[in-house]
Parts: sequence; C-alpha cells; structure tokens
Amino acid sequence: MINKITAACLVILGLMTTSCEREPMLHLHQGGTDINMDLPEVTLELHVLWDYLFSYDHEYDWKAEWLYGWDEKDVELFGTLEYTLPTDFNVRRYYTKDVQYGQHTAPYRNYVVGTTLSAKYDFGYWDILAWSEIHTSDGIQSIRIDETSTYDYVTAHTGQTMTPSRYNAPRFTRAFYQPEALFSGYTPGIEINKNLDGFVFDEERDVWVKHLDMMLQPVTYIYLPQIILHHNNRNQRIVTSIDGNANLSGMSRSVNLNTGVTGPDAITVNYNMRMKFDRPGRNNETIDIIGGKVMTFGITNLNPHKLSTRAYAESLDKVKDADKNHHHYLDVTMQFYNGKDSTFVFDVTDQVRRLFRGGVITVELDMDTVPVPKRSGGSGFDAVVKDFENKQWEFDM
Repeated sequence: MINKITAACLVILGLMTTSCEREPMLHLHQGGTDINMDLPEVTLELHVLWDYLFSYDHEYDWKAEWLYGWDEKDVELFGTLEYTLPTDFNVRRYYTKDVQYGQHTAPYRNYVVGTTLSAKYDFGYWDILAWSEIHTSDGIQSIRIDETSTYDYVTAHTGQTMTPSRYNAPRFTRAFYQPEALFSGYTPGIEINKNLDGFVFDEERDVWVKHLDMMLQPVTYIYLPQIILHHNNRNQRIVTSIDGNANLSGMSRSVNLNTGVTGPDAITVNYNMRMKFDRPGRNNETIDIIGGKVMTFGITNLNPHKLSTRAYAESLDKVKDADKNHHHYLDVTMQFYNGKDSTFVFDVTDQVRRLFRGGVITVELDMDTVPVPKRSGGSGFDAVVKDFENKQWEFDM
C-alpha cells in the first residue's frame, strides 16, 4: 500500500526466459596460441522494494489520514490503490571492456520473466540496468522509454493530453498523462576478472558462477488527494457533483532510470477524482469527500531514495532547494445545487514537498464559508488549505 515500506524486500523466484541479441566470445592468448575457454556465468537476482512503510519518530499512519477509502467502484475506475509487484523485467547489460565506468555502447538486451537472469560475461567491466515491464488492462501504455537518444542512460517520460495546463507549467500548454508504476535499478562498474574473484565452481554444470543482487526502487510515486467538504449537507447539499477531471501541477516530466533523478521540466499531471456522500469523518462528523489517485515521477531534480531518512529536516531542505522554483496546485471543478459550477484551485506545495515519496494530500473546506457561484463556469479561486502542524519525521528504510 502506498506509504508502506517494508524493511525487508519481497523477492519472487521464478523460471527465467531470456532473449539475447548477442553474447561475446572469449579468446585468451597465451604463448601466441589461442585457447578457447568457457565464459564464466553470472546469475543476476532482482529484488524489488515496494509497499512503502514510513516509520517516523511517531508512526505515519496513512490510513488515519485517508478518509476517502477505496471501494470496488474506485478499483474499476482508477485501478488498485497500491503498487503491484512486478513479475517481469527488461535488463540492459553494457560491456565497457577494460574501462570501469566507461562510456556505453549498444547493450545486450534481455527480457526476464521472474527475477533471475543467468548469462555469460566476457572478462572486463560491466554496467547493468533493469526496469520493470509495464502491463495495462487496455494495452495502452503512457510511459515512453527512450534508450536511443544516448546509450549512457535511459529515460522515461509521458506525453501530453488534450487537457489545458493552467498552473505552474510554463513550458507546456497541456497537461500530461500519468505514468504507470515503474521500478528501476542500476549497478555500474561490475568487474569480471580472470582470477574469477567472487565466483564459485558449479560442478554439476561445469561452470564458474557469480551471484549478483540488484535492488529496484520505485521511480514513480503515488499521491492520494482528498478534499473533505464539511457542512456540505447541513440544510441542503451545496456541492452535488464534480466533473471528475483533476490536475496536480509542478511535478517532473521525466526520470533517469540509471540515476533515479527526475528531470527539470515541471508539468501538470492529469488524473480523475470521484465524489462520495455521507462518509464517516473525524470526531463522529459526517462528511462529503472527493478523492482520487495520481501517479507521478515526483518532484523535479531529485532522487528521493538518496535523501537521508534519519535526518528528515535536512532532507526536506534539499527537497525545497530542488523544488524552489515550482509550486504544486490541485484543481477540481465542482457542481453546485443551483446548476452552476466553479473550478477550485488549492496550493498543496507544502504537503507535496513533505511527502516527497508520495502520500495523502488533504484539503479541508468548510462549505459554510464557500460562496455559491452565480454563473456557470464561475472563476476559480484559491481556497484556504487547512494548516498542518510542522513535525520532524525520522524513519528507517
């Protein structure tokens, strides 16, 4: 579930299927005579960190904050609330010969079902990149993988929608699609030397074998926005529906799969929300609530996994520095009882920055104080976001 990070990694071992474009041949030269020798074998095991659990100085209980819930209709409309454990992966192996951390040339490409890849490696240095395969129910994928502009790194990004981008996305006139859940891992400078350091001999297969572990981290982050409407049904229901279209602005357009660092371009991410009536709130209050799920590449110029989890205040300063030129706005269009509508725009910058790996974004509106629009398509306005107590969060990974 979002914001539940398990300290231990979930690992699934499965049967492996691979398809390789090429495998390097080995020729050792001794005394002017070519001696053919079987290449050593490396078994790569992919571990996936998922299901976030943040443990602060006080435990961060996202369920206590998440009042919207997630029923069967939400699953039908928006999919599952949490990350889904990947089952197959794309692996790229870059041979840099005798230069550690050298420049990449065309990689060896492997597609792995399960979490284990066994392959032969020539002597020298290797960089290995892996990312999760994306599966969608309708077969349409939003994420675009770019590994041809340069071999040095692979980037992921999404394309623009037809929805206008009005807030804090100066370079783009339209909002962007949400990325799908994506995990990646990268291990550079792996040495395969002729002394076979780190290898063990497998007598059954008559081959020297080395075991490598790689950790894949999420590079997309789930935010759960909810707008709590207090007193919306005191005498009559004031807001009766929403148009279902929503946006979260100021998020990154792309991510580098090798480094996990997001790109510098700020975009607006388009997603959908749903309204529920007469839900249980806090302190025995009955509320109406608008909620949804939005997947993003996160804050610009940042790899959240590189931030110290034991010094939250220091990490938050780094987040603010990376995000200093951007603000994060959440907008949703609400329909009122008189048939008129208005687009509400909320500044949720502080919440997005505090939850730089995703989490629950909460806006609270007292409908006794919200003016009812007099004409259709009334002007949007900045609604006041309820203040949140500043806390220093420390958590283990």
